Order: sequence, then structure tokens, then C-alpha cells
Amino acid sequence: MDESIKIEATLLHDNVCQALADPKRIVILYLLADGPHNVTEIAEALDWPQSTVSRHLKILRERSLVHTERDAQQHIYSLADTRIIEALDLMRATVMSILREQGRVAQSIDVALNRDAQRRPIGSSR
Repeated sequence: MDESIKIEATLLHDNVCQALADPKRIVILYLLADGPHNVTEIAEALDWPQSTVSRHLKILRERSLVHTERDAQQHIYSLADTRIIEALDLMRATVMSILREQGRVAQSIDVALNRDAQRRPIGSSR
């Protein structure tokens, strides 16, 4: 395997995956995809304590996923790169495909179990 892939995988994990490890940070990124917001606006929109939002924004900022601009006495947060939303959308689509497939497998197992149960004589047990 190409050594650069191993190095890039480590960088990806350290810089992006750890930042996305908490679903609250993903939700914040989606909110910022709609446009820049300050901490108060984010907290109100998500109905979370401002301290929680600030803590998560700090991590996103440290990982360079969001930028801040000073506007008078507040910081305005925006996405550093909108491609993160495209990546998140791809991951969400992948998860939905997996869940649909698992649902189909679970349904076929359920159908098979019901079919087997109907074939057993009354009073017999499995």
C-alpha cells in the first residue's frame, strides 16, 4: 500500500474524524451551511446552552472546519470549506443504504421465521 495513503488517513482521522465524533458538531456544521451565525444564534436555533455550542465551535475552529470573523463584540462563525457538507451528505447516504439493506435482511429473516412457524404442527415447539 502507498505510504502516503497511511499518512493521509492519519491526518484525516486527527483533523476531521475526531471533529465529527460528536453529532452536535455535525448539526452545527449543517446549520452553518445555511450561512454564518454567531454563538447566540446557533444556541437559539438548536435549543442548546450557549456554553455547549461554544465548546463545540472551539473544537471545529481548532480543526479548521469553521472560520470566525469579529463583528463588533461578537464572533461570526462560517464553514471553512463547504465540501465538508458534501462529504457529510455522502456519509449520510451511505448510512441510509446500509440501514435499508439491514432492514431488507431483517425483513427476509422475519418472513422466513414466520413461514417456518406456520409450517410447524400446532403444539410443537422449536
